[in-house]
Amino acid sequence: MATQLDNFDRKLLMEVQRDAQIPQTELGVRVNLSTAAVNRRLRRLADEGVIDRYAAIVAPEEVDYPLTIVANVEVESEQIDLLDAMKRTFAQCPQIQQCYYVAGEWDFVLVMTVRNMDQYTELTRQLFFSNNNVKRFKTLVSMSRVKVGLGVPVDIVDE
Repeated sequence: MATQLDNFDRKLLMEVQRDAQIPQTELGVRVNLSTAAVNRRLRRLADEGVIDRYAAIVAPEEVDYPLTIVANVEVESEQIDLLDAMKRTFAQCPQIQQCYYVAGEWDFVLVMTVRNMDQYTELTRQLFFSNNNVKRFKTLVSMSRVKVGLGVPVDIVDE
């Protein structure tokens, strides 16, 4: 069952998505709640899984991972145990930032960050060529990051 969110919750979610380090006193001012109320609501939103986690966003080029690759993967067999094995493999790879199991022409879409094309070539050997369930894959190399984020639109509801 979905968590019931009022507009205070929604405003808090918008603010912490912009900056998770904002002091709760300032959050309270922005959404018109006491600091204690902000604390209770954020704790409840986290406990109920609405807030999945707090994280720092690291500039990949600053830690020598300047290249973003999108890889589309088609599988040979959609047998559940083979798909689950691929999901585990993809989830464990630190260079894969996002992995989506999708409908359509492709079965998986991977967003990866790598140091260079040599590293990506090595990853293709490990993840794709050595996996008998990979039928084919397609590589898209990002020329620039236009927008990156995981922010979710949070609409204010007319009450």
